[in-house]
Amino acid sequence: MQAVREVESGQDCAQAVQRKYNIRGAGTVLRWVRQFGSGKYGKVIRVERADEITETIRLRTQLRQAKEALADAHMELALEKAFLAVACEQMDQTVEGFKKKHVGRPRTRRSKPTRS
Repeated sequence: MQAVREVESGQDCAQAVQRKYNIRGAGTVLRWVRQFGSGKYGKVIRVERADEITETIRLRTQLRQAKEALADAHMELALEKAFLAVACEQMDQTVEGFKKKHVGRPRTRRSKPTRS
């Protein structure tokens, strides 16, 4: 119990107590601390205000939404690449050749027919 009290008080670490009392077994002291101690050793207690908790929730929600948007963008890109590959295959052209041919060309808009 003295070894457990020394570790929990922060007076010595588990390894130092093990050497001090000539205890064999690498995890023996830590097992004693878990088994016979107050349960506070090695635990981190975090105190947050209510606004900090809501801010954390808001930021996690934002992060989840950003990850979903990124996944959607990756899916769209993969689909566009696949469609381009299929279109080039149907035109008997390589994707690289198609890209070289169309690099730098301004996009043209189809003109709408005028009504009379």
